[in-house]
Amino acid sequence: RFLKGINHYLVFFLMVAFVVTCSTMLFVSILIKTLGIAMTAQTLGSAAKLTFLNVFLISLLFSIFDSIRRSLTVERAARRISEAAKRIVSGDLDARVENTGSFGMDESLVEITHCFNQMAEELSGVETLRTDFIANVSHEIKTPLAVMQNYGTMLQQPGLSEEKRMEYTTAITNASRRLAELISNILKLNKLESRQIYPAVKEFDLTAQLTDCLLQFENLWEEKNISLNVHLDDSIIIKSDEELLSLVWNNLLSNAFKFTEPGGTVSLSVSEAGNQVIVTVADSGCGISPEVGKHIFEKFYQGDTSRASQGNGLGLALVKRVVDITRSEITVESVPGKGSSFTVKLWRQPCENA
Repeated sequence: RFLKGINHYLVFFLMVAFVVTCSTMLFVSILIKTLGIAMTAQTLGSAAKLTFLNVFLISLLFSIFDSIRRSLTVERAARRISEAAKRIVSGDLDARVENTGSFGMDESLVEITHCFNQMAEELSGVETLRTDFIANVSHEIKTPLAVMQNYGTMLQQPGLSEEKRMEYTTAITNASRRLAELISNILKLNKLESRQIYPAVKEFDLTAQLTDCLLQFENLWEEKNISLNVHLDDSIIIKSDEELLSLVWNNLLSNAFKFTEPGGTVSLSVSEAGNQVIVTVADSGCGISPEVGKHIFEKFYQGDTSRASQGNGLGLALVKRVVDITRSEITVESVPGKGSSFTVKLWRQPCENA
């Protein structure tokens, strides 16, 4: 710190010496020419000593003033940022840089402080999401494992009837299928969020893709006697990632059929608007309340806990991530007790930055 102070003083000394010397020489030169005064060696020597003393004192005052200014407006702020950064490194994600006002502070430091606090907020939010994610994953994996363990133990009972044996093995099969689906969705979502999957853009028939996805649920709509309202054009050609979009349609249709009561209605329609293609999946199911609607795209969030066994809360999170990656848009309209409508807006041609 002492060497730093000496360095600052030398900088000011050189600057002041240059300015004072030039000013003095100019003043003396004009004075001699105007008044015709003759300067002796003794007079010049005294003036030089006095000028040097003035330069020394002015440089010292400037150095002290600059040191105080830097301490108040730069070093104090830098010290607060450094201390907060050390706290975050040690694991304290609640650390923030105290905002003591921007008066006299360099604008760049004010901006750095704001960005630092914003970064800390984001890190804190990510850590909360990570903790919740681990807790939810543990819970979701534990449930089917417990089912398989219980029914596996029950299968070991002697004299078990064929009917009971089939019931228990079916329960184990369903639980293992649910576990496999959960792990598959977690891996897909992780790859999407870590950007390990990039859109493989190619030209394909959206109508044919939607038809194939819809037919996968034929047994389900027949079993629940659900009416279908389908409005698809003969052929709509778009350029996007066909595989990623199939995740969107499969999840939206799966939710529509899952939350529609027997005898209800599911609708699928496609319309065109300029360079956009609009796909709508609607149902006459239980609907979504405004409170639930705020969280439906969050991982593991399930608004209808009575139907939690039918899913793992990752479907709509996958949908939202795919929509974001393909630069598309998704909106939801829902009325509790009357059904929901999900609308996806796709670009016929991919965006330049997609």
